[in-house]
Amino acid sequence: MNDTPEPRGTSAASRIQAASTAFGIEGLVTFGVGVIAVACLYVASAVMIPITLAILLSFLVAPLADALSRLKLGHVASVCAAVLISVSVIALLCAVIATQLTDLAAGMPRYQATIQHKIDTVHSLTIGKLNRFASEAGQALQRATIEPPQPRAPNGAAAAASPQASTAVPVEVREPVPTPFELARRVLSPAISPLATAFIVFVVTIVILLQRDDLRDRAIRLFGSRDLHRTTTVMDETARRLSRYFVSQLGVNTGVGVVIGTGLFLIGVPSPILWGILAALLRLVPYVGIWIAAILPTALAAAVSPGWAMAIWSLVLFVVAELAVGQVVEPLLYGRSTGLSPFSVVVAAIFWSWIWGPIGLILSTPLTLCLLVLGRHVRRLEFLDVLLGDQPALTPVENFYQRALAGDPDDAIEQAEVLLRDRSLSAYYDEVAIKGLRLAANDVTRGSVTSVQLARIESTTNDLVDGLDGYEDREPAPLATQAKPAAVGPLAPSDETQAARAMPRSVDAAPVFASHAPTSRVLCLPGRGPLDALATIILLQLLGKHGFAARSLPHEAVSRASIDSLVADDVGIVCLLYLQIDGIPSHLRNLIRRIRTRLPNVSIVVGLWTPEDTQQWSAEQQESLEAECAVTSLQQMLAACGRLDATRTVIAEPQFEHG
Repeated sequence: MNDTPEPRGTSAASRIQAASTAFGIEGLVTFGVGVIAVACLYVASAVMIPITLAILLSFLVAPLADALSRLKLGHVASVCAAVLISVSVIALLCAVIATQLTDLAAGMPRYQATIQHKIDTVHSLTIGKLNRFASEAGQALQRATIEPPQPRAPNGAAAAASPQASTAVPVEVREPVPTPFELARRVLSPAISPLATAFIVFVVTIVILLQRDDLRDRAIRLFGSRDLHRTTTVMDETARRLSRYFVSQLGVNTGVGVVIGTGLFLIGVPSPILWGILAALLRLVPYVGIWIAAILPTALAAAVSPGWAMAIWSLVLFVVAELAVGQVVEPLLYGRSTGLSPFSVVVAAIFWSWIWGPIGLILSTPLTLCLLVLGRHVRRLEFLDVLLGDQPALTPVENFYQRALAGDPDDAIEQAEVLLRDRSLSAYYDEVAIKGLRLAANDVTRGSVTSVQLARIESTTNDLVDGLDGYEDREPAPLATQAKPAAVGPLAPSDETQAARAMPRSVDAAPVFASHAPTSRVLCLPGRGPLDALATIILLQLLGKHGFAARSLPHEAVSRASIDSLVADDVGIVCLLYLQIDGIPSHLRNLIRRIRTRLPNVSIVVGLWTPEDTQQWSAEQQESLEAECAVTSLQQMLAACGRLDATRTVIAEPQFEHG
């Protein structure tokens, strides 16, 4: 018999096949919906851009509208006043940008000589040298070859070739003077589309703010009407976090723009307000936005200044401002991460730029954040969380199993060393290694692990245990805790998905034994499972670190055919380990009885890890095992060995004195 659970007939296989089929169909449907959504975003950009801007603007204006509402202005009046204030601020910024661009264009002729000199200098240092090198090489090649002289055409032939050259009549085309209506149309036509878009944005923003409760109820009905309490809590909390995050981001970017504009003004760069506004806008694009904003003012400073000092100081200003804000201000304000991985930020910037152009580039991070929040809370969109989020895609247990399957002990040891910074060695083995081996044992039972992969798992686990032999099994010293600010980002640490991926902490601390050294010898025996022997190797290491003299034997050593030849008279404690067992099979009870018969004076500890993760065995189950103790973790097994050793020492001491 095999103590590991077998697939329960065709019903289990059919369930697995049905689940795989359902997953495949669901994946195809989701992929098809995604393709259609992207196509709609691209084709209907003229409609979707204003609506998206209105939704994001509503997140920014909502706190102001709520503040005005608390002043007893009324809901409608508060919304209209908040939107009017926002419109005024945006209009003022547009006017300032237009004024700065006009001043910059008017001042360019004054810098023409300096710009031409810088261009000539750069040209002489780069392309000029290449041209001189090419010219010298050409002359050398020309001297090395002999070219026959080219015959010249007579002057009369050239004159005869164009007999009508002197008789050409110049033609001048004059456009009619435009009428006032045509002049107005030429001036206003470029502004009609932006003005129409702005009008749509502000109208939709007002509607969203006025109908917030109704839109929330409809979203609840759409996404989770079966669990109103949870859905309502999630949506309210998500909307609040997004709003606070966008407002905080707006404040930080505004501060960066003010610092950049003031610094460029002091340095002497023309149109500093324009570059400050540009820096504030482009900083919405993480990692690269601020450096894109730094290119134009730095290039302008290099063009208008006779030397290079102004350009260098401009670049230093951007570097210092970004480092100060990115490494000090933002971590203190809303944590070090927006929840997006760096790869997803770059890909999102490329994607939204392709879909919507420059507006998509600026809105790429807010839009991707909204998609990530949906992925965190909507089950069918969970793939967005996996693709876009910065949380590990695999849990530490799954990561360990993947490294073992790949035969990569170095990465497994590196992961273990990171986790051992805040937990004991036995806690790591219980929380990661044993659970990973149980996943592997389950796959071996199902027949999905080949013999080559099984050999990799065994080799990787052995190398891992050897690599961690230098660690003691004790709780690490507590790290100095620093007060962390409350997260205002849309993905706070309390998020359910993040909590599920976090490393679980063991309930039991590292075992602490009595001051005397253990006197009992321990014999470790694996079960009949495919990977039980690996659990025995781990237990041997832990027992040795706690002073036990321990050794192991294969399971065949206690079989019916070999039990009589077992030599273990010096053994005081026997530990049996079963990584995967369903219930208490009869062969386990028979094994314990054989050990009792062959070694009547030993104490037996059984480690049983059930598929249901049973934490404690009932008294009836332990009594049926006829063992001193049944445990479900290595830490419990170590503690049980310590208690049994102390008991055996107390019993043995009077006999020693009497002798």
